[in-house]
Order: sequence, then structure tokens, then C-alpha cells
Amino acid sequence: MNIQFQQVYVWSKYLRLFHWINVLAITILLVLGLIIFNAKTLGVSVDGKILLKTIHVITGYGFAANLLVRIVMGFFGQGYERWGKTLPFAKGFTKELTDFKQQPHKAYKGHNPLGKLMVAALLLSMSVQMISGLVIAGTDIYYPPLGQYFAKSIAIDSSKIAVIKPYSKENVDEQAYQAMRKIRKPFITAHVYAFYALLLLIPLHIIGVIIGERREKTALVSSMINGYKYLPKKERSDE
Repeated sequence: MNIQFQQVYVWSKYLRLFHWINVLAITILLVLGLIIFNAKTLGVSVDGKILLKTIHVITGYGFAANLLVRIVMGFFGQGYERWGKTLPFAKGFTKELTDFKQQPHKAYKGHNPLGKLMVAALLLSMSVQMISGLVIAGTDIYYPPLGQYFAKSIAIDSSKIAVIKPYSKENVDEQAYQAMRKIRKPFITAHVYAFYALLLLIPLHIIGVIIGERREKTALVSSMINGYKYLPKKERSDE
């Protein structure tokens, strides 16, 4: 039997823009993170490390802004921009997952059940990275939004905050500095583990997309470029 396909618009331009900005930002952040993490082994100087961290933080701002827009879009957007159609928490997801196990080649308009689970895992890891990264930026190189607060908390003379620089002890109260380091420690831990989680999840996501493309034959890869999937008329699922 010949299966007829129809072109269906699925991913809005806003979703596609978020996706590719996210891909670029995360790639840069992961590469910089690996270099910073191994700076001593690679022989990176103190000034070089500060420069790398500065670029890392500035890129992180773009990543955070993009992610925050996506989070808001999930509540107020349209179609597959909304979390109800993207995350695995909607009513009936358990049945949807069971159906997927029984019909692994079924075509889905949006994400299949495993895709929804992957979106949730990626979103959680990215959110942890964003929150912990903003705290670390404030305690490490004294960048916004918390940099001024932490700089004041460790300053000997609060009228000379401008002289407090990364890796410098000028105008820094050592006891207050060590207290700040204790505050940032759990955020460092969270940042590192979320980093490892992304290193695991991203290849799994790519493999899942390739498998989904081969199974569903819906132009899954190109749909994130042009927004359109090609769905069998009789097999199409709106989930």
C-alpha cells in the first residue's frame, strides 16, 4: 500500500531560532569549560584564564537570555512552543509511552515520548547550568547580576570595590573571602555535574534524532531548519 504524505508545519521560527542559538552557545560554553577545567594541564596563564572565564560568562549571558525566553514561551506561546506539548508531564503521557513501545515506528507531529523525556532532561541540566553559572560569575570574576554583592561582602573598604579583581587580594578580607568560597562551593558542584550531564545527554539526543529520522521518516532533521515535517496521512499522531 502506498502511503501518502503531507507537509505539516510544526516548529515555529521562534523555536528554531532558540534551538540553533542554544546549539551555538552550548558548544562554545562546553569548549571553554573544558579548557578552563584543564587550564593548569594546558599551561594557561592567570591572565589567560581570566580572559577565558570572561568570554565564558559573556557567552553564558546569551545562553541564559535565550533559555529564559524559551521558558516564558513555554507558558505563553502557541502550538509546540508550549510545555504541555513538549514535556512529559501532560495527562496521558504514560499511555503515550506504552503505545510508543508497541508502535516504535509511529509518526509523531511533535516529539515522540522519548523525545519529551530528553527535552525535560536537557531543560533541567541547562537550567542548573544557568543558575549556578550566574552565581559563579559573581563569586569568581565579580560579574553581574551578583558580582557587586559578593565584592562588597569581601571588601575591607566598601568604598573601593572597583579595585577588587579576580585572583587579586587587594582590598579583600581573607575571612570574608573564604566564607564566600563556601557559599559558592555547592554551585560549583552543581555546575560541574550539569556539565557532565550535558556531555552525556547531547550525544544521546543526536543519536535519538538519527534513530527517529530513520524510524519515522518524517524529515525530523530538516524540520528544525524549515519547520516542516512530512507525515503519513493515516499514521499521523498529534502528539
